[in-house]
Amino acid sequence: MHTLQRSYRGFSLVLELNSDRILFVVTLAAALLAGAFLASI
Repeated sequence: MHTLQRSYRGFSLVLELNSDRILFVVTLAAALLAGAFLASI
């Protein structure tokens, strides 16, 4: 249980540090999908 708690804390720290990068990747993927969807209409 203690190891799980420690790894969860590490995971949340990684998310906190990389949240802007993750958000950028998600936004980019959403824009590409929207563009592909609009092109296929």
